[in-house]
Amino acid sequence: MKSILIFTDEIYEDLELWVPKIRMEEAGFQTTVAGHTKDKIYHGKHGYPCKADLSYDQVQADRFDALIIPGGYAPDKMRRYPKALEIVRHMDQAKKPIAFICHAGWVPISAKILKGKKVTGFSAIRDDLENAGAHFVDQAVVVDGHLISSRTPADLPAFCKALLQALRR
Repeated sequence: MKSILIFTDEIYEDLELWVPKIRMEEAGFQTTVAGHTKDKIYHGKHGYPCKADLSYDQVQADRFDALIIPGGYAPDKMRRYPKALEIVRHMDQAKKPIAFICHAGWVPISAKILKGKKVTGFSAIRDDLENAGAHFVDQAVVVDGHLISSRTPADLPAFCKALLQALRR
């Protein structure tokens, strides 16, 4: 059974964490949520709670087949943890799917893995993505190798479909 790691922190976009999490579980994959503190309950922008199964420090990236990074304002916090960025770089080097949506592009920006890559994200971080060397495309989902990106919760159907296709390869 494939295992999916999902990052979280305070003020995550509720739909961008829960819709992919539930969709991956429906498809038969195991999901594990990681935050800076294990067992902490993080709250989404709209108040929905999510408990971290592991801390970033406890994550063994080799044990996971993909990474999902939800948006909201949480990515601005996630990228401040060196271990979270180390996990992203490890997944990138292993060419495992890294799916990020909305403001979540801030995390791979800080991990310095986007130079020369085609991506999308929320319009407010377009400059950030381009300044990191990425080529911004305004469409529902962009797949560049193992990187999967989307703009907003409205893009979740395309985002989840692209991630499922990547996991079935």
